[in-house]
Amino acid sequence: METPTQTALVLAAQAGDQMAFETLVGPYRRALLVHCYQMLGSLHNAEDLVQETLLRAWEKRASLTSPGSYRAWLYRIATNLCLNTLRSVPRRSLPPDTHPQSDPNSPAPPRLREPIWLEPFPDDLLADPHSDPEDRALSREHVTLAFLVALQHLTPAQRAILLLREVLEWPAVEVAEWLNLSVPAVNSALQRARRALQERNVLLETPTALPTLQLQSLLDHYVTLWEQADIPGFVALLREDAWFTMPPLPIWFQGRAAIATVLRTSIFTPGRQRHLLPTRANGSPAFGLYQREPEADVSQLFGLVVLGVEGEQIGSLVAFLELSSFSSFALPPTLPS
Repeated sequence: METPTQTALVLAAQAGDQMAFETLVGPYRRALLVHCYQMLGSLHNAEDLVQETLLRAWEKRASLTSPGSYRAWLYRIATNLCLNTLRSVPRRSLPPDTHPQSDPNSPAPPRLREPIWLEPFPDDLLADPHSDPEDRALSREHVTLAFLVALQHLTPAQRAILLLREVLEWPAVEVAEWLNLSVPAVNSALQRARRALQERNVLLETPTALPTLQLQSLLDHYVTLWEQADIPGFVALLREDAWFTMPPLPIWFQGRAAIATVLRTSIFTPGRQRHLLPTRANGSPAFGLYQREPEADVSQLFGLVVLGVEGEQIGSLVAFLELSSFSSFALPPTLPS
């Protein structure tokens, strides 16, 4: 039920009161950012699209008379803006999805800086910390890198329909109206999208997480072994089929032996000191990667690694090396020695 205060806010917004308008749309900013990120695979593009969504909503504010309709209205605008954007940009992904497995003994190829790589998403922006824990868990599952890669294999329309119907639980009739489709067309696209995710072993349900104490123990070992450059100990934390990639370098390696070779020849080079700063990205444990060169006074931020924990081991490591791709994380550019 709408309260007199809500009605007054709508009337004030229609009359041009920006404060009233912001009060009405403000609660949806965070969720809209997540939705646009899921559609586009880029946090920077998602931020731009949310701003454009709110600008469009402000321009058309006179057409909306109910506070309860603002959420659906904003999602409709945002979804269609994302679909328009996706007509002219390439599909984003990660190197294991776009390139053959790399030889750990070969030199690294040049970086590919075209907008083709997924960008990481800070968990701090994911959900209101005061929201229900189950809702926060579902939110984290719907931005994992595995889920994002799978989404990118759907057509833009299938992606929108899956997110609107399965993640946000909008009725098929409303989604059909938003996208100018028939209800049977929406249902058919949803079935195809579900099958595509199942083929990639990506589920929409929240998986069983490792208990907190066990996870923290695993992460503590990870930090110690990385900072000590203990390669045998480090690779023992990995699954046998674990994979490691470093966008924007178009390379990836699979298996403990290959990853050990890369660590030994390219990463754990003598004389450098390494430090990790914990954070969270895409619903997963993550670390800011810092390195101090010989004779330097500080350690420089050079990457962000997102871990895929499977059972009691690490199944994947995605090290984002393009500093601009994780500029929204609260990671200082340097650490004192």
